[in-house]
Amino acid sequence: MGGFQAPSGQDWEPVVLSKRKPKATSNKTDVNTAMRTGDSVETVKKFNAGTNKKAATDKDARKLDDETEAQRHETVSFELKRAIQQARQAKKMTQKALAQAINEKQSVINDYEQGKAIPTNQVISKMERVLGAKLRQRNK
Repeated sequence: MGGFQAPSGQDWEPVVLSKRKPKATSNKTDVNTAMRTGDSVETVKKFNAGTNKKAATDKDARKLDDETEAQRHETVSFELKRAIQQARQAKKMTQKALAQAINEKQSVINDYEQGKAIPTNQVISKMERVLGAKLRQRNK
């Protein structure tokens, strides 16, 4: 009854299962260090990096170049901003009170009354409901 005996022919050398691949880096100092030590360095310029587009953007760029007039978003019409102001003042509401009633910021109401806002049907319908007035005119 002896102690533990190692099987004969056992290899006690370390076995490496996998090696770490060199890490890609864009750090300039790491690249310079690798070049100084003689490691192989490969630099690749990426085209359209960080975009979802797979095709070239030449067609879109050409459309923009061919466009002669400046494009602007549609803003609140004079009639709509006047109707909002008059309906709000008829209810004796401030911009802040109207904004709280429709759950929007006061700056939104201010932008609508100054004609700077991009009109959305959701906000306009909220204002119509609270003010009890028809703000949008139907075009015939």
